[in-house]
Formats: sequence, structure tokens, C-alpha cells
Amino acid sequence: MSIYKKLDELGIELPTAAAPVAAYSMSMQSGKLVYLSGHIAKKDGQPWIGKLGENMTTDMACLAARSIAIDLIATLHAHTGDLNQVSRIVKLFSLVNSTPDYTEQHRVTNGASELFVSVFGASGKHARSAAGVIQLPLGACVEIELIAEVK
Repeated sequence: MSIYKKLDELGIELPTAAAPVAAYSMSMQSGKLVYLSGHIAKKDGQPWIGKLGENMTTDMACLAARSIAIDLIATLHAHTGDLNQVSRIVKLFSLVNSTPDYTEQHRVTNGASELFVSVFGASGKHARSAAGVIQLPLGACVEIELIAEVK
């Protein structure tokens, strides 16, 4: 099934891919691997600010991670020109803005992981890491970077 058809079935409309806000590229390809720079959570076009364990729930952050996954897919689309050229989601690296005693970073990251599997099927299942950090750019609650393989 076409990735675009699956996105449509899930009610997902891809946003315009984000532009870099400093001296870096949003995507870089080496061989068949595409590396996407970290994308921060946004809500209504602005950084989704929050700190897990202080002023944001795990469920809210899961939604933030899901929204990042949609933005990452939009960047993949911009890079490849055709999401059907993506053969596998290889790895996610998730950073969760959290207090020292918060320990559910892995659950937050599921918001993104589950969406990749819903969109790409078995090819969306990936390796991943999730870490808690004391702060993220602009106070964002979550940042995720991605590695994908293309045909």
C-alpha cells in the first residue's frame, strides 16, 4: 500500500517540512541512509514547551512525540520526493526534557514509535534510544532525530 494512502487513512496531512534555524541541514544522505536532524515538538506552530515530571504529563508528551513523527515524515518526504522510496525506519533518538526523577522517557517516545509502525508497517519498526535531559532548545518538551534507509 502507498505510504500516502496510509497517511490519508490515518487522517494525517503532512505539514511543510521545517527549515533549519541555525547552521545545519534538516537532512543529509550518505549512501542509502538518510539522517534527519532533531525536530522539536510544536503546538500551533510554536515550540511545545514543558518539562516531564514538573508541568507536563506522559500522555501529553506522547502526543508531542507523535506530532514530531509527523514532522519527521514531512522532512523525509521533502528529502526523498516520494515516501515510497523509504525502505526502512532504522533508528530514533529521543530527548525528553525532564526532571532528574522522571523515568518514563521510553513511554513518551512510544508516541513517535507507534506512529512510524502505523505508517510504514513492519518497515517502520526501528531501533531507538530515549534519554532524559535537563533542557531542550526553546524549552521544548521533546526532540527526536531519525535515521531512515531509502531504496
